[in-house]
Amino acid sequence: MIRPLYDWTMRLAAHPRAMWSLAGVSFAESSFFPIPPDVMLIPMILANRKKAFLIAAVCTLASVIGGLFGYLIGYALYEAVAEPILQAYGYVDQFAAFEAKYNEWGALIVAGGALTPFPYKITTVFSGMVGMTIPGFIVASIIGRATRFFLVAALLYWFGEPIRVFIEKNLGMLSVLFFLLLVGGFVAVKFLL
Repeated sequence: MIRPLYDWTMRLAAHPRAMWSLAGVSFAESSFFPIPPDVMLIPMILANRKKAFLIAAVCTLASVIGGLFGYLIGYALYEAVAEPILQAYGYVDQFAAFEAKYNEWGALIVAGGALTPFPYKITTVFSGMVGMTIPGFIVASIIGRATRFFLVAALLYWFGEPIRVFIEKNLGMLSVLFFLLLVGGFVAVKFLL
């Protein structure tokens, strides 16, 4: 099932209305779609490097809006599905403790999910489940998604086709490296302020 979706997404990147398709894929991937927008972002930028940062901006904006939809899914389904299960098994107190920790570190978790290969949709839905603050969720999403998409756009803009091969081979490692830098920044701010 994944391969046909991947192929379909790649075909969208060459379409005259690719920017709209990219926005749709970015929105959907943030809440339920399995293929990341990078599979359209990279070929679209390589096809028109002058629009690299516009393409990254569209991808970021649509992804964050899609993340809010994922948040809504988690928020709406928590009461209907998760809460009765937690009550039946007596885990309401444990979940409340976990929720408090998630709200304390949630922005970092969301930014990490938005930046790394870890599925962002999981963090968006879970953020809604635990009721993370929406402003904190939005800020963390913007930081993570913008860092990821604008970094790819900048590398492709400056280095073109040779960097595409490098990014595709090492996207996971690059994302983890930048996530570690981001975590270091959050930790430094938390302990210095």
